[in-house]
Amino acid sequence: MIGEVVFRRALEEDADSIMEIIDFARQKMLAEGKQQWDEGYPLRNDIDADISGGDAYVLCIGGRVVAYGVIIFGEEPAYRHIVNGKWLSEEPYVVVHRLAVSGRERRRGLGRLFMQRVEQMMAERGVHSFKVDTNFDNEAMLHMLDKLSFSYCGEINYERGTRMAFEKVL
Repeated sequence: MIGEVVFRRALEEDADSIMEIIDFARQKMLAEGKQQWDEGYPLRNDIDADISGGDAYVLCIGGRVVAYGVIIFGEEPAYRHIVNGKWLSEEPYVVVHRLAVSGRERRRGLGRLFMQRVEQMMAERGVHSFKVDTNFDNEAMLHMLDKLSFSYCGEINYERGTRMAFEKVL
């Protein structure tokens, strides 16, 4: 990697760069026939809400935003009802949503680095459970979760469809 790597809260001025990353990921999913994101999600107002809510984070290299995700320390309402399985723990947890990496930076381990930075935040806050969900056809995310030692726990239902649920206890 060329340049200093910085992991930080997203700022309003990052929104255009974040949308470029989101739009690339969405178009790639659509072109591959994947069902997780579509023309109606995520939209700019979702990203703006993430930023204003303080849950949006970016990974930057040399001052350029290269990865984006939403980090929530607290309850994800959809996680209350897991089906066809069970969570590994019932303790407080962190969730990551909308993780995406710049198209120019794919396959460089930046998604994994983002998740590792979340684990550092967890350690600082004394949180030991890391939960995440993804679509059954999101091979890149499934591969990364496997490499990061997440365990499959069951399924989560959203209005937009069913997702595979994973947890890692640190």
